[in-house]
Amino acid sequence: MKANELREMTAEQLNKKLGELKEEYFNLRFQLEVKQLDNPHKITAVKHDIARVMTVLREKNA
Repeated sequence: MKANELREMTAEQLNKKLGELKEEYFNLRFQLEVKQLDNPHKITAVKHDIARVMTVLREKNA
């Protein structure tokens, strides 16, 4: 997900996206622990997406 795409979203949409990403991150961590995760690099990508969404939210609130 690109930062430009996120900047076009409203704060409400960003909060919803943040919730979805956090849920996905939790599920990926769980899969990693039970050895069912095929691609462990996906965890890093989701963490970066969470950081991007939080950054854009801070920009909108400032």
